[in-house]
Amino acid sequence: MTGAPVVDILNAAGMGKVVLLCEHASNHIPTAYDGLGLASDHRDSHAAWDPGALALTTRLSAALDAPAVVSRVSRLVYDCNRPPEAPSAMPQKSELIEVPGNHNLTAEQRAHRTRTVYVPFCTAVDTVLDGRGADTVIVTLHSFTPVYFGQQRQVELGLLHDTDSRLVDAMMTRVDDIAPRNVQRNAPYGPEDGVTHSLKKHALSRGLPNVMIEVRNDLLRTANQIDGITQELLALLTPALTDMTMKESAS
Repeated sequence: MTGAPVVDILNAAGMGKVVLLCEHASNHIPTAYDGLGLASDHRDSHAAWDPGALALTTRLSAALDAPAVVSRVSRLVYDCNRPPEAPSAMPQKSELIEVPGNHNLTAEQRAHRTRTVYVPFCTAVDTVLDGRGADTVIVTLHSFTPVYFGQQRQVELGLLHDTDSRLVDAMMTRVDDIAPRNVQRNAPYGPEDGVTHSLKKHALSRGLPNVMIEVRNDLLRTANQIDGITQELLALLTPALTDMTMKESAS
């Protein structure tokens, strides 16, 4: 794929313990895909990206001195948090929104998107992780819509994990510090929904502690809100990292 880069590494020289991933940072659809046949409002909606996630990633990258790998292509072209064989990697429908440009894709068309969007993202993650030690922690950042299939979601902040719950366990012990924020484990999604691919591919495969953070996107609409959520996440994450380090040292 020519033109704008499909992946960026922010703060590549960051020396902090955390590596951030933001798979749904952009709603950009390369011109070759002719907008996927979507109406303009659908291209701007949560179906195409995670609003606020990139700004949140940028702030946390600075606060934690953390490298951040971010996708620059809409998840409707390819969702970098899904494996190539998953139908949801190139979804024909997202919630109530049809994606005409994803209907009747040939095997070669799917393979092309995998080669040009997913593989570069994964390669960038590997490049960052290969240069770091075994004490690295992976944090993936996402936002979710307040209303899904007509149902209002009460959860405001989700801490998701797959089979390794070490970091989420430590973060959950701190949720009272940001009360009355509604924080839930494996909500509004969980491993059963197929959303932990990045955690499995990039963290579990290396034995690295990890968390997938989901923030309700109505809490990320202004710079002040994003600053506030950044501080709340740091209030959960920073002491959790310290607690885990102390436990590892004692074992």
